[in-house]
Amino acid sequence: MPATPLDSALYRDLLGDPEIAQLFTDSAEVRAMLLVLGSLARAQATHGLIPETAAAAIHRASLEVQIDPTALAAETGTNAVPVPALVTAFRAGMNAPEHAQYVHWGATSQDIMETALMLRLSRIRAVFETRLAESLATLATLAETHADLPMAARTYGQAAVPTSFGAVTANWGRPLLAQHAALSALTLPVSLSGAAGTLSAMGENGPAIRASLAETLDLADPGHSWHSDRTPVIGLAATLTALNGALGKMGEDLILLTQTGIDEVTLGATGASSTMPQKTNPVAPSILAALARTAVALNTAVQGAALHRRERDGAAWITEWLTLPQLVMLTGRALATAADLVSRIAPNPDAMARNLSFNHGLIHAEALTFALAATMPRPEAQAESKRLCTNARETGRSLADVALAAHPDLSHDTFDPSRGLGQAPEEARAFATTVRDGG
Repeated sequence: MPATPLDSALYRDLLGDPEIAQLFTDSAEVRAMLLVLGSLARAQATHGLIPETAAAAIHRASLEVQIDPTALAAETGTNAVPVPALVTAFRAGMNAPEHAQYVHWGATSQDIMETALMLRLSRIRAVFETRLAESLATLATLAETHADLPMAARTYGQAAVPTSFGAVTANWGRPLLAQHAALSALTLPVSLSGAAGTLSAMGENGPAIRASLAETLDLADPGHSWHSDRTPVIGLAATLTALNGALGKMGEDLILLTQTGIDEVTLGATGASSTMPQKTNPVAPSILAALARTAVALNTAVQGAALHRRERDGAAWITEWLTLPQLVMLTGRALATAADLVSRIAPNPDAMARNLSFNHGLIHAEALTFALAATMPRPEAQAESKRLCTNARETGRSLADVALAAHPDLSHDTFDPSRGLGQAPEEARAFATTVRDGG
């Protein structure tokens, strides 16, 4: 097992996400930082801080100069940040010292690195939103199609009352719908604060330069320094963790629903065993559950980095480097896995009907209690329902048979699962409508 299975050649098809991984390469980070340096120069020239000619040269070079990340490694190992080495290499690559002197004017390493991160996260968010929308659309179709398909609801692992498969599907989808909205609402800001959050080197035009930089990069203007205010980072981590939790819950449910003896859902092509030819393992649901647990662990470390000492804190910041990219990567894998998985979910109505009648049909005990309560006080109805359940167990007869024998006036509908779904069908259809109406 490699130290980082997310980009392992062996495990990449199980845990990797090539589309997201390419935005977390050394080359992608260097390219993003160069784009920030070029855009910063243009914003500064717009407000008269550096010459227009220098800004034009810097911006053009930021798109053209190629810098090998390995050439920055030694100095990064000493400085703990790559920006000093990057700026030196960029200035040399420009081959125009009269203009290059204005590169990185008045900014600090954290400004460049965090803005470059937000630039990449903006692209990643768009990918995540697309994948999530795809899963939601599929779940909406499942919910609507099977809104009236009865199945056993289970609490504490035990059959409780009837529900519908459409309602179960909607229950998977609603948290995803909420996290889709939360993801879209996240603020991804530029960072431009200078050495200690005062923007002193940019003078009175500092805030205007920050606003121009944000507009150029299509990021938010925070309106203040956030070097030590980790709200954007911990907010992102919390949202991604909640999203993984919702996907992991769906995965856990599908592991149970495909369990031998339950068999209420099939998943199409799935995992094989090396020695047991009869098995089709629920691999995708297991991945979702495992990734969700890992997300929680990573998020704990990211949230801890909110304890950011004074104006800037290298220890807390480096903690984010070690955890946030992994959290983003595994979220990408989870979303890709989920989009494929939900397209293969198919209910098994025969198994659902079988499980509804399992154990003498005692799943209708609550409905029986309230039907009896129409003609007797509820405590008496509850006691009578318990007596009839015991009778069914002891005689091996169905609850419907013993109840109708004892109370001939009861409606047969009391024991019809399709009549005992309550609001489940309506909730399933409402979820589908919400998704199709854009959330």
